[in-house]
Amino acid sequence: MTLPALIPLPDVLRDMATARLASLAEAEAWPERYLQAFEQVGAASDFVFEHARRDPSLLPALIDSGDLDRAYAPGELRQQIQAAVRECGDEEALGRTLRRQRARHQVRIIWRDLMRVTDLQGTCTDLSNLADACIDEAYQWLYPRHCQQFGTPVGHHSGEPQQLIVLGMGKLGAGELNLSSDIDLIFAYPEGGETQGVKRPLDNQAFFIRLGQRLIKALDPVTADGFVFRVDMRLRPYGSVGALVLSFNALEQYYQDQGRDWERYAMIKARVVAGDQTAGAQLLQMLRPFVYRRYLDFSAIDALRTMKQLIQQEVRRKGMVDNIKLGAGGIREVEFIAQAFQLIHGGRDLSLQQRPLLGVLDTLEQQAYLPANVIAELREGYAFLRYTEHALQAIADRQTQTLPDNDLDRARVAFMLGFSDWPSFHARLMHWRERIAWHFGGVIAAPDEDEDTGEVVVGAEWLPLWEEEQDDEAACRQLAEGGFMDPAKALERLASLRNSGQLRAMQRMGRERLDAFIPRLLAQASEQAEPDLVLERVLPLVEAVARRSAYLVLLTENPGALRQLLTLCAASPWIAEQMTRFPLLLDELLNEARLFHPPLAPELAAELHERLARIPEDDLEQQMEGLRHFKLAHSLRVAASEIAGTLPLMKVSDYLTWLAEAILAQVLELAWRQTIARHGTPVRPDGSPCAPGFVIVGYGKMGGLELGHGSDLDLVFIHDADGAAETDGERPIDGAQFFTRLGQRIIHLLTAHTNSGQLYDVDMRLRPSGAAGLLVSSLGAFERYQQQEAWTWEHQALVRARVLVGDKDVAQSFERIRAQVLGRERAMEPLRDEVSEMRAKMRDNLGTRLTLAGTAANAFDSQARFDIKQDAGGIVDIEFMVQYAALAWSRQHPSLLRYTDNIRILEGLEQAGLMHPADASLLREAYKAYRSVAHRRALQKQAGVIAGDQFVAERHEVMRVWALLGLR
Repeated sequence: MTLPALIPLPDVLRDMATARLASLAEAEAWPERYLQAFEQVGAASDFVFEHARRDPSLLPALIDSGDLDRAYAPGELRQQIQAAVRECGDEEALGRTLRRQRARHQVRIIWRDLMRVTDLQGTCTDLSNLADACIDEAYQWLYPRHCQQFGTPVGHHSGEPQQLIVLGMGKLGAGELNLSSDIDLIFAYPEGGETQGVKRPLDNQAFFIRLGQRLIKALDPVTADGFVFRVDMRLRPYGSVGALVLSFNALEQYYQDQGRDWERYAMIKARVVAGDQTAGAQLLQMLRPFVYRRYLDFSAIDALRTMKQLIQQEVRRKGMVDNIKLGAGGIREVEFIAQAFQLIHGGRDLSLQQRPLLGVLDTLEQQAYLPANVIAELREGYAFLRYTEHALQAIADRQTQTLPDNDLDRARVAFMLGFSDWPSFHARLMHWRERIAWHFGGVIAAPDEDEDTGEVVVGAEWLPLWEEEQDDEAACRQLAEGGFMDPAKALERLASLRNSGQLRAMQRMGRERLDAFIPRLLAQASEQAEPDLVLERVLPLVEAVARRSAYLVLLTENPGALRQLLTLCAASPWIAEQMTRFPLLLDELLNEARLFHPPLAPELAAELHERLARIPEDDLEQQMEGLRHFKLAHSLRVAASEIAGTLPLMKVSDYLTWLAEAILAQVLELAWRQTIARHGTPVRPDGSPCAPGFVIVGYGKMGGLELGHGSDLDLVFIHDADGAAETDGERPIDGAQFFTRLGQRIIHLLTAHTNSGQLYDVDMRLRPSGAAGLLVSSLGAFERYQQQEAWTWEHQALVRARVLVGDKDVAQSFERIRAQVLGRERAMEPLRDEVSEMRAKMRDNLGTRLTLAGTAANAFDSQARFDIKQDAGGIVDIEFMVQYAALAWSRQHPSLLRYTDNIRILEGLEQAGLMHPADASLLREAYKAYRSVAHRRALQKQAGVIAGDQFVAERHEVMRVWALLGLR
């Protein structure tokens, strides 16, 4: 947000401003605009006035340098601190210099902040850069002198010299330091050992403890020159009673064994602010699993809720209601909201693994964790509170977040925020605090909490049943009253869960979470149309996640997510099975808008690319998990949208196809990067490097944009490299081998089973010569095969083939070959015979084989079962007619080859006058109806075989058109 422009000084400040300006004799030489500015700044800030009075050269130097009017270039502030520290001859001079530098820059920062020369971000960045520079330059000055005295610390295992790592926590770590903030630090060093180069070596820990003490002494004590920064070390392991400095191993062991929830919260913002940056990055990487759990961690909300309750108790005890940081609707509540989402989701959504709060809020909006209007209010309210905090601290450089109780300081604060008086400022402040408190309650408050009593009431009536506090008869009666059709079976299912090995092995906390969840589950299940079915499908999920009870907390904390789970599982056993196998999908239930509105193709591709870009290139395991989670999440969204009716059939197939294309693009990129890293880059026949000179061609449902739930991928790989020329890497291989290995890598990435399953089953049998052929064909070999060796059924398959991802030039060549092959002159009678014979074989081998004796081969019995796909008059008949027509007439009508999906080819046949409009329309509608039933049955985990009295008219009409085309 932008603050209102400064208003004229109120009467209570004007006389003070005049007197203060008059007391500065050197001010007579200032340019007029600085005189006017000083009246405002000097009246508002005792700190600025006192330093201008004590050091008459301070403001003239800042004015002459232009530093009051401009932002520093990156690194410029550090250079100034570094140059000043370099001149220090001893530690006393170091302390004095740092304090004078801090005073100079603090005056500059306050001036720029109050005069609206910079914004909130600019002020926080300057303050954080100032702290970073003071800490690190002090350390860099102290370290070599400390080594001269005690020797150089060397690692016992590495044999390398050791340096201190200084972690900045809290607002310093996030780059959000305020005008008068403590700096929370943690000291560490890489490994144990002892110092070398002196007669009496020191243990490394003792060396760094003494060094840390000297660093604190350089920064913290108040002297005649003031202080640099107040240093708070209480966030270190064991707090004030713990060792001042610990090794990496000791830190990792502590957080792994004893780390508490508030320490996870604090560690989110940890940043290396001084010392060995490289080793510090390694330390943060070691501690990342402690902060960000791989699974959804809704237990974090409980921890934050408890922390907030403790803070509220302290606020009430100390009368701190006017504290804009800790009080209701204060700065801390905005931080809690952001960090709740970071702790819950950050292990999987790497975009949340960031320190600045405003950046986290942006991500929460972009990723739809919270609505845009909520984020806007949090952002505006937070900025207003931070500006207010800076105004409070600018007065006297005191660490305070409490509103003043005297008229002078109230007038100052209102003036600095751009308000004419205290009541108008205070009203605006309370507006933002109320909005923040409201949103905080929505995120952090206990689920189903009664606002008057604070008691959790939802599902309480089911608790005695779950805890076996009533006999079976009473329990069955309650279940029957709750809508269960078979109460005894439901009770049996609950007993089976209660006595399962998973539950018996649960720890106390997990069992408490389960006991809180089951009553809620039963309460919501009883509201469903088929509670028995809900219980049957959801209890396996409960048992599967029992040992990872954070998932139960997720559903307990989010009644809306639980409701969605029950609704979707009742509608589809496929979804229930997916949820049970991959509980991480529960995350998708948290955002209803996102769940029922999957993104379009460009957004899908961009989202996946962005997600993988956050994973280190060398972390293949995480890349594979990221791909699989992305596929699972978006497949669920499509299925949920189909069930809810927000996506029609054609769009369902489109989305599933787009999803596969986005994944294939990233898989190709990963496989290409890994293969060239090992062998170098192959070359084309003209000697130019392949980039990549390779395409993935989709056949069948993938090629025809008709993927369904659980469909495999029919793929063909083609390259246009020089197969004999070697790659240019350290381990060169010829081009043919290179692309074979690339193809193998792609298949591995797609089919390998990880914790999140596999991406897709892949079928490569449509490549030239089928299973006996090369895994990857050259463009030339592919063309020769299609022109000279391919069977008619392979040309039928080519009708539905299209390039999915890869090299644009190779894609164009493939399209040229496809057009030439499909568009060549064909004798109609042999073509009809071959297509008919292939269809008859498929029907005989794959259909229900319930053809009536003595009738045409494609007649049917309406009393028999109907295989929607394979039986006479079904899906494959329509596909074969489309393929036959494309082969028969595309030479005269090349437009038939423009598309690869059956619906648009049928439209093309109609437009070209090759099929009567009524027949084309009939085939399109029958095709869509068949596929719609097939999709629904797939979601019900049912085979595509239905009663024979369904689609009777449609089947007869499809067979009529089949005969009309002369097919048998």
